[in-house]
Amino acid sequence: MIEKYIEAGKILRQVKEEAVKLIKPGVKLLEVAEFVENRIKELGAEPAFPCNISINSDAAHFTPKANDEREFKEGDVVKLDIGAHVDGYIADTAVTVDLGDNEDLVKAAEEALKNAIDVIHAGVNTAEVSEAIFNTITEFGFKPVINLTGHGLDRYIAHAPPTIYNVKIDKGVELKEGMVIAIEPFVTNGVGKVAERSECEIFSLIAVKSVRMKQARQLMDEILRKYKTLPFAKRWLKASDIILAKLVREGVLRAYPVLAEVGKGLVSQAEHTVIVEEDGARVIT
Repeated sequence: MIEKYIEAGKILRQVKEEAVKLIKPGVKLLEVAEFVENRIKELGAEPAFPCNISINSDAAHFTPKANDEREFKEGDVVKLDIGAHVDGYIADTAVTVDLGDNEDLVKAAEEALKNAIDVIHAGVNTAEVSEAIFNTITEFGFKPVINLTGHGLDRYIAHAPPTIYNVKIDKGVELKEGMVIAIEPFVTNGVGKVAERSECEIFSLIAVKSVRMKQARQLMDEILRKYKTLPFAKRWLKASDIILAKLVREGVLRAYPVLAEVGKGLVSQAEHTVIVEEDGARVIT
């Protein structure tokens, strides 16, 4: 199991390094997303979720549409959040690429991630990890995004316990040796909170139910076979918006609308997957 996590992390690290070089003004977002997803497969893993490319005040859950023509622009703050799995064992990582003049915003997230990892070991409480993140971000003069968190990783489950908050909390949980967790500080110069906006291209299967419409049944079976409980992109399937909406209404699928900073502030992100060890944290991404 641990070897599969490590292999997923190794692949993801290489893909991240290659993908970052592609993020330049004038390049299409879809080109980068498809490169990431295809490269993960070429190297022997599968995408654990669609390539997320959230720009400026968008913080999470943005992935391009099929035939998307949008391009990176000068001044953009680009969050590249990617995941890979080997036999369901997931690695998750993110980096912010600054195409403008936001060096401190990016550095705040990177330093918060580093300082959080430094305090992790078996027996530490997640409250201590969260405090390290919060203190670092506020020392830079920015705010953490209060309703985005780090998380555990489980087989075919991209967001599992424990929750790693980016703000101070009174009581967390004790990290145990062998836990696999994703630490991901989100930093903003806005108000520090995200909310859903209408655009949605990512879904996941949350329940297998009896549905009457044949097309809906066929789509549900395809999703279960290909992706199990992992998130997928609308562009990965030949499915109509009507069928997807029906499966969401019936509680078969969960939709992941884009999450944007409510104050329109810029957002940066940094993320690594780590394995909790007796005397530290092993970074696998």
